[in-house]
Amino acid sequence: MSFAPTNLFDAARACLDAATPEAKVETTFASAQAYARGELTLPDDAPAPEPIRMPGRPPRPRLVHPRELPRRGFGSDEGRAAFVHAIAHIEFNAIDLAWDAVYRFRGLPAEFYADWVSVARDEARHFQLLRTRLQELGYDYGDFDAHNGLWEMAEKTAHDGLARMALVPRVLEARGLDVTPGMIVKLQSLGDAATVAILDVILREEVAHVAAGSRWFRWYCERAGLAPAPRFRELLAEYARAVLYGPFNLEARSAAGFDEEELRMLEAFVEG
Repeated sequence: MSFAPTNLFDAARACLDAATPEAKVETTFASAQAYARGELTLPDDAPAPEPIRMPGRPPRPRLVHPRELPRRGFGSDEGRAAFVHAIAHIEFNAIDLAWDAVYRFRGLPAEFYADWVSVARDEARHFQLLRTRLQELGYDYGDFDAHNGLWEMAEKTAHDGLARMALVPRVLEARGLDVTPGMIVKLQSLGDAATVAILDVILREEVAHVAAGSRWFRWYCERAGLAPAPRFRELLAEYARAVLYGPFNLEARSAAGFDEEELRMLEAFVEG
């Protein structure tokens, strides 16, 4: 890191600002380790967070509308590399999403920050695994176009930690719980054990990440005197009509903190 922050908010900002994959990962690991050692404080008098803006990003991948991304099958090496790249891009964004939760939302219990620092560290490790696999396939991060949907939801929820917890972990990131098992089956049928092993790790750890979103969504609801399920339904209707898809991995979502009422509501929402 180019400077040694003494508080967690400055460290989170440094991670957000890091503009290359190498710097993003290195700064994330260094910050998470410093926080674990007790070297980063949580000051009560920290200045307010700056308005949300694009975090540091490399010049590539080129960001396009999702409709502009070509649909590729797994049958070719290029198609498989494009898939690994798409997952790597999600994980790269997820590093920033975790750090933005740390940076943006102030005055919360220490456990909130510990959870999202841990998530940021995991996402950086996932990105490293996927980037290495991409390089083994003859490509690198940035070689395929990508979209910016995850960060766009961060912008829409910058004003409200409750909405952020509901919509980023429990809608966008939870999508991985739904689709990854099917991807694993396809890759197993192609004999791609290396990518399968990485996806197995990511799927297992993402359950805990979505569970952190569930936990803090309920914490925010309790603090505001709101019933979680009706508020979740309202937020889905306001923000998520275009980004929520079934079918849902009910077992994984249950493990990640969705109760039966929420699971029924999700299914009714996409059917309606």
